[in-house]
Amino acid sequence: MTDRSPALALAGVLALSACRADPGVSSAPIAVVDDAGDTVTLRAPARRIVSLIPSTTEILVTAGLEHRVVGRTAWCDWPAEATRIPSVGDGMPPNLEAVLDRRPDLVLLYHGAANSAAAAQLRALGVPVAQLRADRVADIARHARLVGRLTAASEPLDRVAREFERDLADASSSGMASELPLARPSVLLLAWSEPIVALGATAFMSELLERAGGKNAFGEIATASAFVALETIVERDPAAVFLADAGAARALSRPEWRAVPAVRYRQVITPLEPPLTRAGLRAPAAVRTLRRRLAELAASSKTVTLSKTKDTP
Repeated sequence: MTDRSPALALAGVLALSACRADPGVSSAPIAVVDDAGDTVTLRAPARRIVSLIPSTTEILVTAGLEHRVVGRTAWCDWPAEATRIPSVGDGMPPNLEAVLDRRPDLVLLYHGAANSAAAAQLRALGVPVAQLRADRVADIARHARLVGRLTAASEPLDRVAREFERDLADASSSGMASELPLARPSVLLLAWSEPIVALGATAFMSELLERAGGKNAFGEIATASAFVALETIVERDPAAVFLADAGAARALSRPEWRAVPAVRYRQVITPLEPPLTRAGLRAPAAVRTLRRRLAELAASSKTVTLSKTKDTP
């Protein structure tokens, strides 16, 4: 931890802004509206970016702009080139001193209540901040194009957006008729077990599940997550349980969870690899993995149905 104050760090930022621009980078002023509804104004395209959102780090590195990213979070670990960028720690909330030490001319920050104070402090120090909320799959391509404007690198970032959209469309449509039954299987997206928290319609994983051919058992919940009762889960009798958190697996071994047939008959989808459960460019891969696991459950559905019948008085 350095003992430099934010004011001294700001002086470094201002000194940097007076330096000669990188060759080939336009110096035209830029203004975009971020997901917080704020106008982000840059005197010149960003060339020292601290990216505090894994998805924007992925986008910039995939576009070949990692040389412009001078800071990332500890969670920004893909592609491999991202790990060579200095980490500033967590992103919610960020370590402001570590961020300022990187002398950024733009900070990409997740738009949420936990980061509102940090965004205000950075702007008060004269550091431009773009707050972005990656909650829906469509946000990924949209953010790629927005960052393209902030960096005056629209061509490579638009290419990343187009390739993502094509791959997502292919992953969302391929193989459904041959691999899955006609009816979409209902799946409980279990985010937490003590207390029980289910993912709702606006959760990123809920959209991936729908694209993979499944149906969120609590899709009527308008928020990203909500507390639910075990009795309600039993009543809805989901065909499968997806563990969005690895810690939830331990809870399913408790006797009360045997009241849920999907748990009793081991119709449980274990957590996907952590990178596939968060918003980012690998969403198409997550859709394909989910579809494959749903197909595996569908293949064993006859055995489960017979077992349920035997249990019926």
